[in-house]
Amino acid sequence: METADRSGTPIRSVFVAIGLTIAGIFTAELLTLPTILVDSNLMDAPTETSRALRTVFFTLNFLGFFVAGAVYLWWTERDWSFVNLKAPSTRGIGIAIAGVGISLVFLFAMNAVSIVLEIPSSENSVMNFIGTDPTMVLIMIAIVFLFNAPAEEFLFRGVIQTRLYAAFSKSQAVVITSVIFAVVHLPAYALAADGSLEPTTAIAFSLVVVFGGSIIFGYLYAVTDNLFVPTIAHAGFNAFQFGMLYLVLRFGDEEDVDAITSSTLDGLTTILETVPTVLEVSRAMVLSVPV
Repeated sequence: METADRSGTPIRSVFVAIGLTIAGIFTAELLTLPTILVDSNLMDAPTETSRALRTVFFTLNFLGFFVAGAVYLWWTERDWSFVNLKAPSTRGIGIAIAGVGISLVFLFAMNAVSIVLEIPSSENSVMNFIGTDPTMVLIMIAIVFLFNAPAEEFLFRGVIQTRLYAAFSKSQAVVITSVIFAVVHLPAYALAADGSLEPTTAIAFSLVVVFGGSIIFGYLYAVTDNLFVPTIAHAGFNAFQFGMLYLVLRFGDEEDVDAITSSTLDGLTTILETVPTVLEVSRAMVLSVPV
């Protein structure tokens, strides 16, 4: 990985990165406010709202990241070439596919570690919006490809990581961006479905998983200089997890469904106790969907 040209100060670059992150979160909150005003159940009981409203909520949420990044490019008089989005080469597509595989191997490895160390599970709050509705899972897969992965990769890799190249090496920029990316996901893993805090060790472990995934996506961007590559890898990674969740909700028995809707059940236990099946693998993975 080559060292990027350094033309900015490290402190200023980090503060810009943090500011862009805050701007993305604030814009996302602002854009989703109308949906909450339409039905306040989105805050407390999202599964009681319509699928259409939840779809609009997630769409607007991720558009907030797009808007924040686009405004920064406009304000700093940078054009869209800054984010290095271009048609991928055959090599780039291959790297993106490899990125999906590496990400899944990493997730399985971390889940195995959590079992060995007996670390409790921390459920991603997106499960509160899905509940046990397989149709909503299919909608989330579409959102992942159209909004989730493109928006997060655009802001965190295309804008923030690229901006950090001005003061840091590419490797350093990947790490700093990943730290920020993990912290952004803190609210998603900190709160349990009943509003209480998840165990500290569970939260920390989930953030380590998110950090590791971000390192992988950041590295893909750094070695290819093409935003399309980490975006496809990110989307494929999340979509695979949602796909496994769909199989559980659509074809699993009551025990399978209970496993993925409980924030206290470690879904990987059955993998170590029995021969892995699609449903058992799914049960392990869906508890850590990093949307």
